Amino acid sequence: MPMKTASTAEAKTRDADRSRKAILEAARKEFSVHGLGGARLERIAAEAGVHKRLAYYYFQDKDGLFSAVLESVYEEIRDAQLYLDLKGMAPLAALRRLVEFTWDYYIAHPEFIIFLNSENLHKARHLAASPRIRALNSPLLQTLSDIVERGQKEGVFRAGIDPMQLYITIAGCAYFYLSNIHTLSVGFSCELGSQKMLTQRMLHIIDVVTAYALR
Repeated sequence: MPMKTASTAEAKTRDADRSRKAILEAARKEFSVHGLGGARLERIAAEAGVHKRLAYYYFQDKDGLFSAVLESVYEEIRDAQLYLDLKGMAPLAALRRLVEFTWDYYIAHPEFIIFLNSENLHKARHLAASPRIRALNSPLLQTLSDIVERGQKEGVFRAGIDPMQLYITIAGCAYFYLSNIHTLSVGFSCELGSQKMLTQRMLHIIDVVTAYALR
């Protein structure tokens, strides 16, 4: 009897995990298309193949679900960054690789920019309430601090570099271009989304960042 009870409990746990994952995946699609304001839990539940009550059970409300999606989005990019093995590279090469990765990731995951735009409209209230976000950002900042410190010790990078400001510059140079690509393309009468222009932009960001960091 105890074995049967344990097996039943494990099955229920697996079902709960699958349902929660399905809701998160459906919510990610819904929020990326409609934003927080336009998203509907009814559509999310239907896409996930569960009853709407289950979404409320796991995430309380739409804001709770949006917070969970944001955390998963941030966790994905931070996990991907950890696989870069930047500590095993020379400082300048590591800095260039981080710029390339950030650019490539934003292009491959346009929903990341959409979520950032949506959260900024709400003054980052969901991120502010999430202690996990700060924990997710800490390893990245520590890695960049290590790159800067190694570069300074080797006489490659100049003194006085703030790792946080440096990362904001890296992310900002990519984010502004991609989040405003349609208006910029019209304004400059140029298809900034073409592969040629995207490559030029990435190389430009690398030049800007490395020129700032080098002695």
